[in-house]
Order: sequence, then C-alpha cells, then structure tokens
Amino acid sequence: LINDDTLACLCKIDTNPSTAIYPLPHMYVLKDLVPDLTHFYEQHKSVQPYLINDDITDVEHYQSKEDRSKLDGLYECVLCACCTTSCPSYWWNTDKYLGPAVLLQSYRWLADSRDTMKAERLKFLDDAFKVYRCHTIMNCSKTCPKHLNPGKAIAQIKLEMAASH
Repeated sequence: LINDDTLACLCKIDTNPSTAIYPLPHMYVLKDLVPDLTHFYEQHKSVQPYLINDDITDVEHYQSKEDRSKLDGLYECVLCACCTTSCPSYWWNTDKYLGPAVLLQSYRWLADSRDTMKAERLKFLDDAFKVYRCHTIMNCSKTCPKHLNPGKAIAQIKLEMAASH
C-alpha cells in the first residue's frame, strides 16, 4: 500500500481515491496482485520447517514453560513475505540468500528444545549467502504486519553459528 509493504487485509485504507495497492515488490507477478511465491516456498521447504526428533518412542516430548516461551514471536509468522520483499539483501541475492521470513522460520526450529537436529540445521545454514547476506538493515522488522522481529532471529542464528565453530 502506497509506500509500505504490508497486508492490505490488515491495513486501514484511506477513503482517498488516490490510494494505490500494488503486489509485493521484487516478485514476479502471475496476475493482478498475485505474486509468484514458488521460489520463496522452495526456500522455506529447504530449512525443513518441522520438528525433527530422533527419539522414536511413543512418548510425547514435553517442553518447560521457559523453553516454550523462547518460541514466542517465532511461530506466529504467516509467511506473507512482506519482510522478505522489503529486504534489499534479498533483492540482490534472491537465488542464494534465504531472506528474513525463511530465516525466522529456521530459527523457530533451532530454538525448539524438542528438536534434535540443531547441529545439522546450523550446518545447512553455514555458507556465505544463506544467512550472512543479512546486513541488519531491519526493513524486515519494520514491515512485518504481525510485528515480529526477523532481524533478531537472524542475529540469534549468527550467534549460534559463531558458537558452534
């Protein structure tokens, strides 16, 4: 809307007749306001956005309240791609940089105490582009319609990667 990347369904639109609505920037448009999110979803799939636990017993994997609270602000992402399309690093490196939304989702599983694949997840992210193209411009955190902070999640991934070396 006008100069902001946001969801039109969540944004109050002025009754001014000159209000303009555009599709997500820096994405191919399939039709009208519908962007092609195929590559975005392929990147999301690449981080294995689901719980992986090697313990194959039939016992539930409980979390403490403290561990569960670490996931607040991570699982609420609706994958609208507003943060990703507002990120200059993503504009310049769409093919290699995963982008804020995918990295937020990646960190959601890195922070989950029930997941046993943390080392493998960090190893997958450990290259010059997937995470390190983030230059902390923070457009992602400014534009998120859910008021999440992908920039903070990316910083946490970088800290965990540094600690694992």
